[in-house]
Amino acid sequence: MNHCRLLGAPVGSGAGVRGCELGPAALRQAGLADALRARGWQVTDLGDARPEPGPLSHPANPALRYFSETTAWIRGIGRAAQTAGRDGALPVFLGGDHALSAATVPAMARRARAGGRPLFVLWLDAHPDFHTLDSSTSGNLHGTPVAYFTGAAGFTGFPPLRDAVAPRRVCMMGLRSIDADEAARLAGSGIAALRMGALRRAGVAAPLERFLDRVAAEDGDLHVSLDADFLDPRLAPAVGTAVPGGATLEEAGRIAALLGESGRVTSLDLVELNPRLAAARRTAALLIALAADILPPCPEALRHTGS
Repeated sequence: MNHCRLLGAPVGSGAGVRGCELGPAALRQAGLADALRARGWQVTDLGDARPEPGPLSHPANPALRYFSETTAWIRGIGRAAQTAGRDGALPVFLGGDHALSAATVPAMARRARAGGRPLFVLWLDAHPDFHTLDSSTSGNLHGTPVAYFTGAAGFTGFPPLRDAVAPRRVCMMGLRSIDADEAARLAGSGIAALRMGALRRAGVAAPLERFLDRVAAEDGDLHVSLDADFLDPRLAPAVGTAVPGGATLEEAGRIAALLGESGRVTSLDLVELNPRLAAARRTAALLIALAADILPPCPEALRHTGS
């Protein structure tokens, strides 16, 4: 089955600048489904996930913003993500801010475990999003998903984490903005955290190929989480947390091509597009072009999803 399911995740409350909740509609309007069909995919759009309120929680950190709203989205997206990944389909999750990965990654880890495989995560982002609820000073929950889904303590109020991703199976590429607390915790975490400067000096291919070799060695599933701010803001300006010095078209294209050629990608996040900001159409078009390359062309597309 060469089946791709699109699921909108219109959460914007995890970001410091509202507008990402409009991202799923913008990606659809920019032609994501047609771009994937052109690569041979059968595409089904499941519409948008809905928030699911849970028990009231009062986190100790007073800086945290929109906690109940964002955790409701995480619950709802997580449930819908499990549906999107059924029957060997490859889900593409349309953000929405990066808080959605606190839902999509655990759902994909659960699917991988059910198939007897580990989940690996490639995090393409200017930020590691490795804050805990206690360490966040901005209070924006889109800065916490990696800490959550790798099993960090202290996430009271988030959904119980049944399938954590082992930190050694996470690779971050393109980092340019890391808070001191995140840097200290990353250093001892086992996560491969590659700053953009070092990545540029070494070339993007070698470290990615090493990571893909590890995925293949364990016959793992691979979830790719692509944040628009991974790209240089001169190319992709419509993001709320732009950081200079991001990936060039050549670098991003090379990464996408290697991922597509590997045949290992089993799920994908497209996050942090903010249609309220300048050049949103250009940013959306670039994300779609990269997504089409990241997902391998059919018929080999799903040979590692168990379909």
